[in-house]
Amino acid sequence: MSFDAAQALVAADLAAVELAMLRKMGGHYGPLADTLTGLIRSGGKRVRPTLALLAGRLHPPPQPHPLISLAAAVEALHTATLVHDDVIDGALLRRGQSTLNARWTPSSTIMAGDFFFARAAALAAETEHPRVIQLFAETLNVIVDGELRQAFTARDWGQPKQSYYDRIYGKTAALFEVATRAPALLANAPAAAEEALRAYGYHLGMAFQIVDDLLDFVADASTLGKPAGSDLQSGIITLPVYYYIQDPDRRDQLVALVDGQRHGEDVVAEVVRMIRASDAIAQTKAEALRFAEAAIASLASYADAAPRQALTAIARYVVEREF
Repeated sequence: MSFDAAQALVAADLAAVELAMLRKMGGHYGPLADTLTGLIRSGGKRVRPTLALLAGRLHPPPQPHPLISLAAAVEALHTATLVHDDVIDGALLRRGQSTLNARWTPSSTIMAGDFFFARAAALAAETEHPRVIQLFAETLNVIVDGELRQAFTARDWGQPKQSYYDRIYGKTAALFEVATRAPALLANAPAAAEEALRAYGYHLGMAFQIVDDLLDFVADASTLGKPAGSDLQSGIITLPVYYYIQDPDRRDQLVALVDGQRHGEDVVAEVVRMIRASDAIAQTKAEALRFAEAAIASLASYADAAPRQALTAIARYVVEREF
């Protein structure tokens, strides 16, 4: 089963998710509502709400509306983090399109992201499920923690691998985790089912971010929709960089380039070429595959029916994608 086929299983519910998000944008300051409506309509792969809806097929809730609200909350929270990330990174492009940060001042863009966070919380509250609302709030804490970890570990060339894991859990995996775990809560599923879906979301989210970090080195800028090596330019140590600098000589060479007198796109391009030609790429790919396989293994207790097949297909898509 392909990713598109997996997503087609919940296509009608995904349309309802988008309507729920758009509904939350109405009745507010015109330019803000119009801009955020545009962000919603610009789409993206909708991976996270798709995961929530498929997990809901494994454990259908008593009523469908809370699941739609949950999936919309997850996607709104993801969109809010993207708006803030673009300010933090100074990004002017995302998926080949100009970012809100490219058109608005940084302070206005941050406030727009804050508004999206608030709308995401309101959507989570619509589930009227105390544990889901609490989990959503805890996830927001973890996301902020991950962003702060990333900011304060930049250019720490000696940091352990666990530091990277902690960052990408906060940055990405925590939201995947809530997307797949919360539907089990809505359905009052057994604790074992809740844990299985939590583990699936965690491992899938880790694999997803590792592949994102890999693509920052192996994909071209036109495919990425942003400059290659953009994280490294900010001193962010992702897994390909971590593996590359485990060799002391290579570390010295890379640090001399990144922290040296020369700056700009030529330096980044040179470092990208060095890492792309190294064994760090294969090591990173292998690690992403291990996380994806762990995600698939988490579903072992479920019948081999369409929802499990779809979740398995998404795990395979995550490590095979090119953008």
